[in-house]
Amino acid sequence: VQLQASGGGLVQAGGSLRLSCAASGRTSNRYVMGWFRQAPGKEREFVAAWSRMGGRTYVAASVKGRFTISRDNAENTVYLQMNSLKPEDTAVYYCAADNSLILSSYSDYKQYDYWGQGTLVTVSS
Repeated sequence: VQLQASGGGLVQAGGSLRLSCAASGRTSNRYVMGWFRQAPGKEREFVAAWSRMGGRTYVAASVKGRFTISRDNAENTVYLQMNSLKPEDTAVYYCAADNSLILSSYSDYKQYDYWGQGTLVTVSS
């Protein structure tokens, strides 16, 4: 499967952005999808994931209440709606996918087999 992330940019603190991750390839609409981010000098961090099991979603505590993950199955696209952005949200955001039915840990980046190229989000104070 191929993943194409888009939607990053520069925004002021308190603003919003919506990231998109378009998946292409055979059976890509049955994949687990996730978002991770990595700030300079820091480790890759889990942000959110969408599960194949009833469309259940998982969101990191650091962004809960501000970020929402959703999926449009018809377009094979996963979205990350980011509201009330903070300077500490600045990072390169990556979408990821895996064709497993379930993952033992949706927040473990090593569980995902496919990755997009990343899109930069910069939040100014």
